[in-house]
Amino acid sequence: MAAKKVFITGIAGFVGSYLAEFLLSGGHEVYGLIRPRSKTDYIESIIHKLHLEDADILDTHSLYATISRIKPDYIFHLAAQSFVPTSWVSPSVTLETNIVGSANLFEAVRQVAIDPVIQIACSSEEYGLVHPDELPIKETNPLRPLSPYAVSKLAMDYLGYQYYQSYKIRIVQTRGFNHTGPRRGDTFAESNFAKQIAMIEKANRSRSFVWGTLRPAAIIRMSVIC
Repeated sequence: MAAKKVFITGIAGFVGSYLAEFLLSGGHEVYGLIRPRSKTDYIESIIHKLHLEDADILDTHSLYATISRIKPDYIFHLAAQSFVPTSWVSPSVTLETNIVGSANLFEAVRQVAIDPVIQIACSSEEYGLVHPDELPIKETNPLRPLSPYAVSKLAMDYLGYQYYQSYKIRIVQTRGFNHTGPRRGDTFAESNFAKQIAMIEKANRSRSFVWGTLRPAAIIRMSVIC
């Protein structure tokens, strides 16, 4: 594929940083949205190759100005409040970031009148309540969200569908299941477990392993001796 202009929201995050590296390796021109308080640890090694834009998906003016100036060929929309437990504590923030932020992005593209392909990071959480006879889950399975995060992603999913139907904006919906890797924050279970095991192996802490209950929205923590 010929080199393209690619714009990534959430470029400094776990997935965004790997995506940026991959796109750079293919010779593409990579732009990324960051905020002044964004941590850039994951993109430090490639930051000199990136075009970083100071904007916010909740700031319609800065987002419109950025899209208008870049006119990207592809947009990967990864910016979100992505931690399910946080959505129980701050549902309104989750809904605003994930739904209103996405609407702002779609509107910016529509108003600038460009025709990029937009990938939106939806979630398997949208399936929510899945009955035993519905396994394995199919894309056509009913969507029964069970958390504020899942509701926010479902709304973004449907918003993408509506903008495609209403304005023919080329939006690709992807419902990702759990994925993990070295850059995933240690607030997530797999990363937290791996970090604790590594610390125990290095003898930097007692042989006590801490985990949380698997019940949604729970904050109880327990410990056992390994």
